[in-house]
Amino acid sequence: MIYLDHAATTPVPKAVADAMYDTLVNGWGNPSSQYPIGAQAKLHVDAARETLAAALGCKPEQFVFTSCGSESNNWAISLAVRQNRRVGKHIITTAVEHNAVLEPCKLLQSDGYEVTYLKPDKNGNITAQQVADALREDTALISMMLVNNETGCVFPVHEVAQLLRERKSAALLHTDAVQAFLKDPFRADRLGADLISVSGHKLGAPKGIGGLYLGERVHAPRPLIAGGGQERGLRSGTEATAQIAGFAKAVELRTENFEQKLAHMAEIRAYAEEKLLSIDGVVRIGDGTAPHILAISLVGYPSANVVSDLGSQGICISAGSACHRGQLSHVYKEMGLDKKTAAGVLRVSFCPETTKAEIDTLCDALQLHRDTRFPML
Repeated sequence: MIYLDHAATTPVPKAVADAMYDTLVNGWGNPSSQYPIGAQAKLHVDAARETLAAALGCKPEQFVFTSCGSESNNWAISLAVRQNRRVGKHIITTAVEHNAVLEPCKLLQSDGYEVTYLKPDKNGNITAQQVADALREDTALISMMLVNNETGCVFPVHEVAQLLRERKSAALLHTDAVQAFLKDPFRADRLGADLISVSGHKLGAPKGIGGLYLGERVHAPRPLIAGGGQERGLRSGTEATAQIAGFAKAVELRTENFEQKLAHMAEIRAYAEEKLLSIDGVVRIGDGTAPHILAISLVGYPSANVVSDLGSQGICISAGSACHRGQLSHVYKEMGLDKKTAAGVLRVSFCPETTKAEIDTLCDALQLHRDTRFPML
């Protein structure tokens, strides 16, 4: 199998699975228990939090474990609007966010909030000036992803944070960094966002584990789950120790020779772009610069058919976010792609282990599909 859909999820390395297995078999104690096996489990959770915080660029006490990026996004949004409930009921986000941001915003609209959805240009980009033009005194929250999961476009979160400081705005800044964490490098202590969502399964950790960074401007956050007081009382419930161990191990693996891994992914993306665009009818979608995502279109050829055809050959790519399940992505709609181009969009995404030989096989298969299949009328 050739797997080129790392923006959807990633395989779990053996070292990560081994760390989880060891926790399940030998470190299965409840971290809240006082006897040795419980105390040992707590030490492991604390060590994992330190690993995650170091990679994210924050203090351990600023990082809270969650179950996934969607949970982190939902919680961040609810925290921000609650803290700023006296500031106003205006939210700024982008029209190309993940649904884990867009859907909570829609729910808030039904509760009387006004949401400004910033539209991208034809290349998928959003500017800080758009935020500046939309910012109001009653703006409670700005939620802007760091890397778009379908185009690889990097959004100006740092510039927006500077804008909020310059205007002395009370609005809190949240960024969905699921596609950026350990892929497009940033540090929480330099980025300037108040709330940062991350997820484990995008970088070799198991599904079911994520995290939320809480910056210094987030005051007295309301617990997501009330109960036994775990996660400093912010998210009660016995810690998912095996998933946490896997998350920490995956981060350790990803941060080894980190610069070389980033350079390799960027090289692979450039190679893939050159090879794919040499196929007649293939065009680039957007101008994303994240090193692990490349969006293209085989114009006129329905992407669902292409994905299915290549999948039958053991080549895994996607037609965009896995969350769309065959529906045309809202991201490409907002970019204003024409019907044939939008229908043919494909996303290829890489990891540090992706090889040029795998890209060659993809290109050969895509060329064959184009030569032997009928395009959309």
